[in-house]
Amino acid sequence: MQDTILAISGKPGLYRLVAQGRGMLIIETIDASHKRLTAGMRDRVTSLNDVSMYTETEDKPLMDIFQAIADKYEAKATDVDYKTATAAQLADFMAGVVPDYDRDRVHDSDIRKLIQWYNLLVAGGYTKFTD
Repeated sequence: MQDTILAISGKPGLYRLVAQGRGMLIIETIDASHKRLTAGMRDRVTSLNDVSMYTETEDKPLMDIFQAIADKYEAKATDVDYKTATAAQLADFMAGVVPDYDRDRVHDSDIRKLIQWYNLLVAGGYTKFTD
């Protein structure tokens, strides 16, 4: 994935880094509106390339997990509704994608966020997450 995808604490959705200014980032929403905003130094900005998930052996990069989901769902949105899914449905989803994920350290809220972010990326036209 060539673009730098960002998550900003306190702001919903995901953003694409457009440019860096003096003390701020120029970002664009991934949704259909492609609205441009700025993120200042006080915003907690995290690149999805720097995020990983716990497994039983070693941490797995989030982009590898997104690629595994894309391979399983043929680069389409998941059929799991992250808002209404039960804990068992979320665990089944994760076991189907990353069988060795750490069930003690990966919480239901983490899986919900993973599904939400993946569906946002697919809706935004991203289907290939690793080189």
